[in-house]
Amino acid sequence: MKSKSLFWAYASVMFAMTVWASSFILTRIGLESFQPVTLVTMRMSLAVLLLFLVAKMSGKLQRIERRHIPLFVAGGFAEPFCYFICEAYGLTMVSPTVASVIMSTIPLFSPLLAYIMIRERVSWFNIIGIVISLVGVLMLVVEREQVVVEPLGIILLFGAVASAIVYAVFLRKIPTTYNNVSVVFYIHLISLFFFIPTFFIVDFPTIGESVFQWRSFIAILVLAIFASVISFVLFSSVVRKIGVTRANAFCNVMPGITALLMYLLYGEVLPLIKIIGIVIVIIGLFISQMQLRKHR
Repeated sequence: MKSKSLFWAYASVMFAMTVWASSFILTRIGLESFQPVTLVTMRMSLAVLLLFLVAKMSGKLQRIERRHIPLFVAGGFAEPFCYFICEAYGLTMVSPTVASVIMSTIPLFSPLLAYIMIRERVSWFNIIGIVISLVGVLMLVVEREQVVVEPLGIILLFGAVASAIVYAVFLRKIPTTYNNVSVVFYIHLISLFFFIPTFFIVDFPTIGESVFQWRSFIAILVLAIFASVISFVLFSSVVRKIGVTRANAFCNVMPGITALLMYLLYGEVLPLIKIIGIVIVIIGLFISQMQLRKHR
């Protein structure tokens, strides 16, 4: 890959990770007025509308060949559907900073899930990296021998991690003959076939109890434009250029960005033990990634 093309790939994925790091905070703001399923359904509906307008106006909307439909369906079910459901409910129980740290373990568990799905080799350094990072996660969620966050929230966020990895695998399998706008549009559109029935079953009966706030709606609008459209298109492009593992490695920067934003916006100061926990998670991630690159 040419150096200029590689530079833009890295710049694109860094922008996407910065947006997604801030999305944990925006999602918490959206949850002040809307239930989790309502929030993600609104977000995806707006994103699909925006993507359709962009694709039509730019003339980039392509038709899907019948033999490729299962790949798009599997991708849309894994992420956005499963990922956003797990993330939204998880954020009702866990702070944005802790959520960001857990989501940053995506590149760590990618080789492990690859082994389960396609029997790809897992090295001892992958296992060591996982163990070290899990120790760091425990330092974030345990305080004075007591769990300070709801265990279910942690489980849901790790469910989102698994969904993101499965999505990246299917995204990689989609032929490069499809442009990135079309890929993201169809995956988001298909996800609505899962989101809308879930909304009517789970949230619709109690929707009248929600208290509307403009700041929550604006947060969802920003999430739709920047996190679900621009960042998804950029990340899709990067994955198809440099691969799943190299693209997901940039998830390592999210905890630092989220922690910095929480400090600047809300004055949240992390105790020393939690800062050490974040550092340990990142060390584990880099051990796994560096060994993987060396092996390859």
